[in-house]
Amino acid sequence: MASTPEWASLPTALFDGLLPKLAMVLELTQKAEGTATPVAKQALLHATNDFKHALTQAKDYASTLAGGDLLVEEQDSVVAMLEMLKQHKQQQLIQFALEVGSLSTVAISNASSKMEIDSTASTPFASGGQL
Repeated sequence: MASTPEWASLPTALFDGLLPKLAMVLELTQKAEGTATPVAKQALLHATNDFKHALTQAKDYASTLAGGDLLVEEQDSVVAMLEMLKQHKQQQLIQFALEVGSLSTVAISNASSKMEIDSTASTPFASGGQL
């Protein structure tokens, strides 16, 4: 069973909703009546609290995501180290393949010579002890 990648389960609606909520707060502060009436104050308070709550949720979620612990320079050095390790492993595999290839040709020639010896040793002598 395949597991769902972590990025696929991100609550994008939470992050997508931040900009409209901020726009609502800014729109309410820029209205002609401003915060002069109790209704305008209440609307601004509600919009501000809504934005603050959504922002807190987004920050909390973002801070609990896995990864992101390294600086860009540190990430680059890890990538470079992994590339060097990859090249080293490729060289080891090439060397191993060459050694296995040379061993198999030696083993084949040894096996064929043993077969000849074995077949000679197992051949019965003709009568009188001669071939």
